[in-house]
Formats: sequence, structure tokens, C-alpha cells
Amino acid sequence: MKIPTGGQFRELDLFTIEHEPVASIDLMERASRAIADEILRKWSSPEQRIFVFAGPGGNGGDGLAVARMLAQAGRIVTAYLFNVKGQLNPDCECNRDRLREMEEATLVEITSELVFPELTSDDLVIDALFGTGLSKPLSGGFALVTKRLNQSRATVVSIDIPSGLMCEDNTYNDTSSIIRADVTLTLQTPKLSFLYAENERFVGDFTVLDIGLSREGLDSMKHFLWMTEPAEVQAILRPRSRFAHKGTMGHALMVTGQRGMMGAAILSARAALRAGAGKITQQLPSESLNIMQTAVPEAITQIDIDADIITSAIDASHYQAMAIGPGLGTNTYTAAALHSYMRQQACPMVIDADALNILAENPEWLGDIPAESILTPHPAELDRLVGHCANSFERMNRARNLAIARCVFIVVKGHYTQLCTPKGDVLFNPTGNAGMATAGSGDVLTGIITGLLAQGYLPAEAAQLGVYLHGLAGDLAAEELGEDSLIASDLINYLPKAFKKLKVKY
Repeated sequence: MKIPTGGQFRELDLFTIEHEPVASIDLMERASRAIADEILRKWSSPEQRIFVFAGPGGNGGDGLAVARMLAQAGRIVTAYLFNVKGQLNPDCECNRDRLREMEEATLVEITSELVFPELTSDDLVIDALFGTGLSKPLSGGFALVTKRLNQSRATVVSIDIPSGLMCEDNTYNDTSSIIRADVTLTLQTPKLSFLYAENERFVGDFTVLDIGLSREGLDSMKHFLWMTEPAEVQAILRPRSRFAHKGTMGHALMVTGQRGMMGAAILSARAALRAGAGKITQQLPSESLNIMQTAVPEAITQIDIDADIITSAIDASHYQAMAIGPGLGTNTYTAAALHSYMRQQACPMVIDADALNILAENPEWLGDIPAESILTPHPAELDRLVGHCANSFERMNRARNLAIARCVFIVVKGHYTQLCTPKGDVLFNPTGNAGMATAGSGDVLTGIITGLLAQGYLPAEAAQLGVYLHGLAGDLAAEELGEDSLIASDLINYLPKAFKKLKVKY
């Protein structure tokens, strides 16, 4: 699913109006009907007071239409329309006139000064001040209104986007003047800024409402931002041949773990096997052999000459995939082994954790990363590679630029994990939950992606499918165990259920 920019949303509106065809006022009515129905579904008490704060543009027009529909449904509605310049969007003006004709609702048109209502925790506020067309921070009277609403105890629902929040880049925004919604009812697709952690306090929980914007118009847009959909990963997932055996399902090399950090090695090894790899070989410090063979008896072992760390690279030419990094450490000898593996370019590589930290300490080695390798940093690891980022928008752009420049895939881990591709696309993953914020979760992801690579999935396929399965396993685990008690090994245990669920058509 494409994630259009704010400008492209306006283009999509116009395309729909022209090609459906549909009048803009009727398209507004359609969107407002979807919003009103969702509000009536979520907040059903007829005694609850509803206050609509509407701006002079299209978003305000939506708010006024929603106010009319809620009043028609028997709700207690007061709408405040801000018309301080005497210039309303034509559709907003039309909906103002329609609302004026109703006895069931109260309309207060603000032309100078607002007498702010006394809001309580029982009230519902609908924020329809500004939508996706906003291009600068809110100031003056509108900034004061947003601050007053944020100080109230009322439940706040934003239409399409919280007023004051930009669709993409909020680097230079005034965050004190952005509505802090409890719920955002957004139209057709999520906005990019909704997918960033720092904007959760403004967006709250968001629901996407389909208002029938042109599919043809959406498909024709040139864009690089996407949300992965179940059908896409289902199309990637391959059936196993009835004649498959361990030799045909791929052999992965796992270069992970130093003394005292074998948990990361064990988790990634088990995950690779659960993801379907036919065999794995685990390169280990010599003192860790018994730990690995006890914890993962299915693993083949390759012992390093050192007791505590990995010091040298072995010939990786007969492996179908390799992972390096989890629990590895950053010793000078270990760093040299990583560099040697990269220069071999023997098989697809997944580079994670301490391997990324080594690269950050040796940026001149970035050019030696084999093409189409998969790097799996969390935000702090990425910042070490690309420099400190002020926010998630900047971090996404820097990761995207690095993926293009080095012809690699970069998986930026987090809620809505981002996959940046060498072609410049950014794919956001919809699966996963806060329970996965636990030590070892990233090691499991490394193992899953490596196990898929070993079976012959292309790097683009292994990264997208692996991220989705990882999150889906977390969601299935959370359903039964709850988020609070989730640990990394639960993700491995629920991976078989994730595969089975993915094979069932949604």
C-alpha cells in the first residue's frame, strides 16, 4: 500500500473528483459519513457532549459535516467555526450553511474572540482545525486553541491528522502547538508522520477509514513509501517441495557470540532453523562449544582458535547465507574477521549488532559490504553509522540514502520497522507490538532473515518476509501471553504459528 505525501493526497482528491466523477462537496460528505459512523460506533452514549472545533478549510468542512451527522443521530453537538478572516473554503461554507439550518445542533461562528467552553473528562472534542494542507507551524490564536484543548481533560478525536502536525517532516515544527489526540481517524491511508515514535503523543491510536478515493489515481502515483500488506508477503512465501531434504533447504553460517554473550548466538541460531534453513554452522569461541551444543543440538559447530572471541574468518564459499554480529563483540581481531568475510563476498550476508558497531568505528570499510547485504540496525546503531539524527524522518532519509549508495538493504528496527531498499523504496512493516521491546528480539530477526536467505529467497524477499514474520510471531505470542511478559525466545516458539497463519489467505 502506498503512503502518499500530503501534496499527493490533495492530488488524489482532485483525481477522484475529476475521474469518478464526483463533486467535491459530495466527496466531503462521503468522508464525513465514514468519520461520523466511526465516532458513533466508538462513543455511543447519547448523553455525552460533543464539541467540534472547525477551521476555515477543507478539514473544517469535514468537521462541520460530521457535526451535522452526529446531531441527526441524536447527539448533543456544539460546533465552533473559526472564520476570523471571513474567507471559508467553498465546501466548508456550504457545510456551515447546512448546519445553520439545523435546530438539533449549536453553531458558534468565531470572527474575533473565542469564549472557550468549560470541558470535562466526560466530553468529546472533535479536532477539525487544520488537515494535511498545513505547511507551517500553528501560531497566534490557533496555537492558543490547541494548547487549551491539550490542557483539557476531554477525549480528543482528530479528523485525518492532528491539527498542527505535518504529514512528513516536523523537524522545524512547534510541538507545543500540535493537538494531542487520543484517537485520529485518518482518511484512505496512514500519513507518514504517524509511523514515527516521537509523534505517538500527538496521533494517539489511529484508524484508517476507506473513503473510496480513486484506486487508479493512487496506483498511478510515483512514490517510494509503502506499507507492507499481507497479500504481498503471502505471494513471497514459497511452498516446500515434497522431495526437499536438508541439503536442498540451504546451509547458513552464523558468526555470532563471544564468551558471556552466547544467548544472542543461541537465539539467532534457533530462529534460523525455525525459519526453515536445512542446516546451520555456528562459528564459536572454543570455550562456548558445550553451551551451543547443549542449547541448539541441531547446529553444526566450527571452533575458533581463541577461547573467548572470534578471531578469524573461515571459507564461506559453500554456504548459501551468513549472519554476523549478534553478541560478537568489537575486539580488534574480531573486526578483522568481519572485514575478511565482507571481502570474500561468498554469499548473502545479514549484518547486525556488533558487526554494525565495528563498521561505525571503521567507516572506510562500508565500501566493502557485499552488494545486497542486509543490515539490521536499531536506531542507535544506525545513528552510529550515518551520524546523529534529530528525528525519525531524518533517520529514514539517511538510511534510504545509505541503502542506495551502498546497494544494500537496511532494516531499521522498531514499531513499523522500515526496510530501505537499494532502489530507494521504504517499506513499513505493520506487524509487531511493544512486547517485543526486549533483549534478544533483534537476534531472532537476524536468524529468521538468514534462514530465509539460506533457502534461496532473494535478499529483498528475505528481508520483507522476515520482518513481517518476526512481527507476526510477536503478535501471536502477545495474544496468548500478553505484551508485558514477552521474551525473545517466545518469538521463536510462535514462529511456526506465524508461518501457518500466513499460509491462510486473509
